[in-house]
Amino acid sequence: MKISARNQLKGTIVDVVKGATTSHVRIDIGGGAIVTASITNEAVDELKITKGKPAIAVIKASDVMVAVDV
Repeated sequence: MKISARNQLKGTIVDVVKGATTSHVRIDIGGGAIVTASITNEAVDELKITKGKPAIAVIKASDVMVAVDV
């Protein structure tokens, strides 16, 4: 697989929670960090996403916001 996005975080799927139309997929990327992705149930089925499977979180965003307590 090749993809142009440079923000790729390799990890392991630790949880998949299916809702009515969307699933939340949690990926452990190490160091105590978990990335959560919201994807369609159809995508979960097509990609055969299951707990324990290796995965890559690909992050493509045009904006990053920063918030602090004042």
